[in-house]
Amino acid sequence: MATRPIIFGEIPNIPEGHWFEGRREMMPTSFHRNWAAGIDGNGNEGTSAIVLSGGYEDDEDNGEEIIYTGAGGNDPNTGKQVKDQSWKTPGNAGLRKSLDEGLPVRVIRGYTHKSSYSPENGYTYGGLYSVVDAWEEVGKSGFKICRFKLLYIGTSELKKTAEKVELKISNEATKRKVGSIVRIIRDTKIAHDIKKLYDFKCQVCQFALPTKSGHYAEGAHIKPLGTPHNGHDSSDNLLCLCPNHHVMFDRGSFSIKDDLELIGEISGMLVLHPSHKLNNKNLKYHRESHGYH
Repeated sequence: MATRPIIFGEIPNIPEGHWFEGRREMMPTSFHRNWAAGIDGNGNEGTSAIVLSGGYEDDEDNGEEIIYTGAGGNDPNTGKQVKDQSWKTPGNAGLRKSLDEGLPVRVIRGYTHKSSYSPENGYTYGGLYSVVDAWEEVGKSGFKICRFKLLYIGTSELKKTAEKVELKISNEATKRKVGSIVRIIRDTKIAHDIKKLYDFKCQVCQFALPTKSGHYAEGAHIKPLGTPHNGHDSSDNLLCLCPNHHVMFDRGSFSIKDDLELIGEISGMLVLHPSHKLNNKNLKYHRESHGYH
């Protein structure tokens, strides 16, 4: 168990690209406090750092975007899953907290990690990333795995992805060496039409947030857009929600049954306009992604 204090963000004198011969070198500064575990964090404080070392077969590393498999359930000798992962595992719970609180995560790539960004030997510091999504799915070996999407928030010229249109990195925050991501709400014509259909009232709480120019609501996708979910920007995949319930829905605090019953932290029924049809496959995807079986 790590006894050194957890530290978020950059560590003095360890710039992006720094090379370590071994993992023990990372421990004295709290850069990564655990010699054996790939995740440095817990559910109370959050996760400050992860090591990509090829230990999980479902990991994907595209440079600026990483689809990361959480901790637990794998055979360390083969990398194969042999049992389900759990959100209660300290590292997984820590990454969820980092997602909720916007805490930056240091990413380290090891020589055994199969990626063009990995070193031939030792470990390299890949920079700061932000956890932007978390869900569960069945992995290649047939067991439940906890998945996380991380996006690069550093300053080097990594290959940009399509997700860049969804993010804005604050210049002021960059100067302070603290990554800050601003959530930008996509408002397509379809989303705007759905909001108008409900007169900008949330389908969960029926509250329309007043503004100086009218009312505000958000178009929430049931099956998220972009990799790896690949949901569609269509009316059967959209809800009209207030900002609070949008965040809760995206984070899996509640979900929706096929009969429109709300489950999780919210009870009651989803309000559905007679002309608004939802795709039950998307509802099922959301439930399964957030552990409602």
